Amino acid sequence: MSRRVIVCGISAAAMCMAMPWSASCLAAEAVGLGPLVKYGDPVPRDVRDMYDAGVRFLVKTQQPSGAWNDNQSGPGVTGMAMMVLLASGEDPNHGPYRDAIRKAIKNMIDAQNAQTGFLGGAGGHDSMYQHGFGMLALAEAYGAVDDRGLGAARSIGAALELAVRAAVTSAKANPYGAWRYGPDAKDADTSVSGAVMMGLLAARNAGIEVPDETITRAIKYFASMTGPNGQVGYSGSPGGGSDAVASIAVLVEAISRKKDLAEYKRSLVYLKGRSLAGAAAGGGDGYPAYTRYYRAQALFQGDVEAWEQWNAGLVRELKALQGKDGSFSGFAGRGGSGGTVDTSLALLALAVNYKFLPVYER
Repeated sequence: MSRRVIVCGISAAAMCMAMPWSASCLAAEAVGLGPLVKYGDPVPRDVRDMYDAGVRFLVKTQQPSGAWNDNQSGPGVTGMAMMVLLASGEDPNHGPYRDAIRKAIKNMIDAQNAQTGFLGGAGGHDSMYQHGFGMLALAEAYGAVDDRGLGAARSIGAALELAVRAAVTSAKANPYGAWRYGPDAKDADTSVSGAVMMGLLAARNAGIEVPDETITRAIKYFASMTGPNGQVGYSGSPGGGSDAVASIAVLVEAISRKKDLAEYKRSLVYLKGRSLAGAAAGGGDGYPAYTRYYRAQALFQGDVEAWEQWNAGLVRELKALQGKDGSFSGFAGRGGSGGTVDTSLALLALAVNYKFLPVYER
């Protein structure tokens, strides 16, 4: 299978042909690397096989509308699955998943509320989870996917700017400077806030203006939820939360370039201790797929050696859990048929091995 080379979400070969004066291409030429400046590291065969089987499941189960609708649905769910296709390394504009990616993006944009920018507002999905993951997916697609002829209500860039505005407006009205399920909520939790923050940080990295104040207030909220041992609370009081929210705090603080924070350092030590203690990669939480997804990114951003050690266990664990059809199940620790969310989160945890998505760069 041919894998593309990515620099900040854009095919490196295409970028250097279109922008030979760019800093990345000039630096590559200076050291004799040629136009292909960043390669994905060699990926174990087990990871490739699992990933490709999961992608086949997602492509097969995509609806004609471009959405994925099973036990959960909405722009965020569609965005998760679309990111799996982007992270595969195949060219999103000419590769085998081109049509599936374009249909998913169009579906997400058309579901966006044109007035508020809320992703899913027009379709009745009122969760900021949907908005956060949808915003992240659009940010990862922006600059990588040629949206000419997409036929959506607006361009990817315009939709992303609207989505950022909605998240910023929500945070301004929130006493904690963070987010909860509804965009008008006056309380907050670290799980929803993590989903929205990842969308905002990805948008900022893609070149969309995000106010520093919004990021600063949200980071202060995460710091305030961190206990003395590095454990992060879910809502209300600091500390006592799951491994998932500790991973979220480490991840958003790392990507926000706040690794000097004492709270970040404590949480990273806590997370590494939990991750390398020999427990299952899912962490034993009630939502193991969610925990794996965030833990993979947090460890990769915080300590690559720790991630490599933990990732070996993740690969073994997911290999045993994948169904014959390529899907994963048990999002809430229960059995049943594989769903889009379970499968997408498992594959995105594995996708750190590819390092093709901009959000997976260090």
